[in-house]
Amino acid sequence: MNQDPNSQRPGHHPRSGRRPSRTARAALAAGAALALAGGLAACGGKSLEEKGGASSGGGKGDIVIGSAGFTESKVLAEIYSKIISDAGYRTTVKTLANRELYEPALEKGQIDVVPEYASTLAEFLNAKKNGPNPKPVASSDIGKTVAALKTLAEPRGLKVLPAGEATDQNAFAVTKEYAARHHLKTLSDLGRSKEKIKLAAGEECETRPYCKPGLEKVYGIAVTGIDPKGVGTPQAKQAVKDGTDQLVLTTTTDATLDNFGLVLLKDDKKLQNADNVLPVVNAKSAGDKEIEAALGKLTDKLTTADLIELNRKVDAERQKPEDVARAYLESKGLAKK
Repeated sequence: MNQDPNSQRPGHHPRSGRRPSRTARAALAAGAALALAGGLAACGGKSLEEKGGASSGGGKGDIVIGSAGFTESKVLAEIYSKIISDAGYRTTVKTLANRELYEPALEKGQIDVVPEYASTLAEFLNAKKNGPNPKPVASSDIGKTVAALKTLAEPRGLKVLPAGEATDQNAFAVTKEYAARHHLKTLSDLGRSKEKIKLAAGEECETRPYCKPGLEKVYGIAVTGIDPKGVGTPQAKQAVKDGTDQLVLTTTTDATLDNFGLVLLKDDKKLQNADNVLPVVNAKSAGDKEIEAALGKLTDKLTTADLIELNRKVDAERQKPEDVARAYLESKGLAKK
């Protein structure tokens, strides 16, 4: 995810004849290899042709888990890999730079499972079907959002598994000192304060409804300008810490807010959409009930606080995503040791 969740998820079948061989699937990927090369190189992943890489698991079949090129997605993909491997499948993780690359590969069965975000994928598929500026289908209502997502995903051969509690949404933060001085706990409090603020965010914040326009319309916040330092980047957070800016656009699972003395303001009027984490699978190659059951056990236990801690272990402690994933599953009683 490019750290902007809003920029961007049938039945059991016999295992025999369920999918092309690994070699055949590699050949299917060859035509896309050149287009994928830049993104794959950027995130250090292997091309889809190299499906014969390091794998783990048993003999029920080969499952390729896709990951986007950011920490949270990589850790979730490793968690999915381990839990599906423990269910008896042979698993491999492949990292692609972004949704524009991995979603088509998921449709084609070149990858089989991805960790996704309900609203983000719903709007991605909405735009893919209806053009660049369609009527939004996602909202703060997770039930309605997932229903809309399923309607868009199923014709593409994608099966959307249930969403859990864990979310990764856009969020806004100020310094703890600024919050204390102006008695701020919510974005409504900031609007009522009548303070003029400069917002550290991506350039797209100027026009995105969840960002500057939403802050002004929904909360009455006086945004005097956008400081284009990116979404949740160290530079953006440092600008707020230094007082150059007063508010930063980040995400709810940002693991380094404390390092900059920042605190999130609650989105009490639900400006942001319901971007709950959920697995999406290729219905033909990974629609098995065993896979759904294994991932469902994880979804039931995964929380937003867990995501923050998983991100912290990788980003702050420099642990490897696969090690963090294994330790997490063992701590939740979800992994075979």
